[in-house]
Amino acid sequence: MIALLPLVAAIVAIFVYFYYVKWRDQWVRSRPFPEEWLACLTAALDVYSCLSLQEQRRLRQLILVFLARKRFYGCAGLVVTDQMRVIIAAEACLLLLNHGWAVYPKLSSILIYPSAFRVKREELQADGVVKSSEHHVLGESWGNGRVILSWDDVKNGATDFTDGHNVVLHEFAHQLDAESGTTNGAPPLRHNTYKSWSKVFTENFEDLRERSRRHQTTVMDTYGATNPAEFFAVATETFFEEPHQLYDRRPELYDELCHYYQLDPRNWHRKGATHAAGTLSE
Repeated sequence: MIALLPLVAAIVAIFVYFYYVKWRDQWVRSRPFPEEWLACLTAALDVYSCLSLQEQRRLRQLILVFLARKRFYGCAGLVVTDQMRVIIAAEACLLLLNHGWAVYPKLSSILIYPSAFRVKREELQADGVVKSSEHHVLGESWGNGRVILSWDDVKNGATDFTDGHNVVLHEFAHQLDAESGTTNGAPPLRHNTYKSWSKVFTENFEDLRERSRRHQTTVMDTYGATNPAEFFAVATETFFEEPHQLYDRRPELYDELCHYYQLDPRNWHRKGATHAAGTLSE
């Protein structure tokens, strides 16, 4: 009996921690949303005003939890401001509007560079030689609880929410993808079936690869043809920013994303609109 005490104590500790976290998040969500944050949202993220009142309220609650639990770090001399934190949190939480209250549980920190940053990559060449090269990147999503972003590109994505390019949506789609244990374009599915998801995503991925190879016009950025993980991230960007175009060109893919995210961004975009006029300061 005595030998079981450590096991019982461990189980009790797990339950206590679980309910503490749940209570803490409920308390955070119930707090008033700061007026200066709300002013930032309405001025800098044009799509916010297009959400229903219920969606706006839920987004604000998710932002509160996100900012209470994630740490932000400025890189290369950048000083992180509340505006940066709120805009990044808002766009990241758009992906979670109808996904429950788990706010990227594996994510702990967001690193922000002033602009596109340089990273070194070792790449295997066709002849078997490993070559080291430098790349300019706008953002990265890591499996160790970090997302790295370029603030210049975050601003561009928030200012124009209709061009199909959004580094925050892209990198946080990778975070959702990684929740399955590996980043492979198949996040944990609750409302979709894996059979339908695999069929639709594989067909559309192969079609994008072929169109990219032939230099044909595509509704999605051809970077999505890199691999299935990038396809899911690019599809997410297009789904949220160019929903009418994606629905018209790739309706089956659009339907899968509607089921996954449990929302329809066409409700936020007037058909035919080409530019959102939000503004961001430095």
